[in-house]
Amino acid sequence: VWKLDGFVLDKQEKTAYIHTEPKLAINMRTTIVKSMKNFAYRDAASEKRPQNLNQAIEATAVVATNEWKYHAELKTDLDPNLPFVPCNIGEINQVVLNLIVNAAHAIRDSESNDGKGLILVSTRLYEQYVVITIQDDGGGIPEHVQGKIFEPFFTTKEVGVGTGQGLAIAHNVITKSHGGHIWFKTEHGKGTTFFIRLSLESEHQAADS
Repeated sequence: VWKLDGFVLDKQEKTAYIHTEPKLAINMRTTIVKSMKNFAYRDAASEKRPQNLNQAIEATAVVATNEWKYHAELKTDLDPNLPFVPCNIGEINQVVLNLIVNAAHAIRDSESNDGKGLILVSTRLYEQYVVITIQDDGGGIPEHVQGKIFEPFFTTKEVGVGTGQGLAIAHNVITKSHGGHIWFKTEHGKGTTFFIRLSLESEHQAADS
């Protein structure tokens, strides 16, 4: 007896599924890759508008409440002097949301945290750019996978839990769509901090300079 999603398949159906499934998987992965590229590039040519990054981050933290409230406290340390930042705020919100959710999951899965952990989201102004940091005190990223975390479909989560798209999309949004930088620092048993750097120059200003 062979079951698929609770349904019993006979020998003929099983054979048909085994031969068909790899094709479906390839098609699905192709569709996801195209969607990911469309997501990252769809507004790449459009003008980025000045946005209140601090306000957007606070709103995103609220949206993610159900992901972190059971495992961590979330605190913000937002630079009150931060100017408006030229960006596609919807894309930046999704990147920050993904990193907050990842931080919550890292704390949840950490063996070093007996009680609730801490997620700290901050913004800082540095001359012609701003930096967003999302810090957690989870278990850290294992050394042997650190070079792969921005690759499409790579995930350390269990099968059916993580798609491996979140950080790859985040990387494309920051580097390709916004011309910025995203990187991280991590320590085993201590936690991970992600950094996002965005320029204060608009695309037109950068082109004219």
